[in-house]
Amino acid sequence: MANIKSALKRIEVAERNRLQNRSYKSAVKTLTKTYLAAVDAHQASPGSDTLKQVEATMANAYSKIDKAVKCGVLHPNTGARKKSRLARAIKAQETAGSAS
Repeated sequence: MANIKSALKRIEVAERNRLQNRSYKSAVKTLTKTYLAAVDAHQASPGSDTLKQVEATMANAYSKIDKAVKCGVLHPNTGARKKSRLARAIKAQETAGSAS
């Protein structure tokens, strides 16, 4: 354990930041799973209600990813990749639906 006052403070700050970062990452994962579940539900029974649910969950996930990037929790390229994969999920479902 550190003895110097500044080192003790850095330990406290690092722990606080670690917990905040973990919270952001967990929220991004949760919202991504919620979005993918909504996409699956929309694929199972397409309709305006399920499409609105997909759009709402997508907006929430995008928002949390953008906030995580802004706070430095995620690298900008990582945030862009995650958002791209979310967009690709609904596009793949739309193209599969129109092909059949």
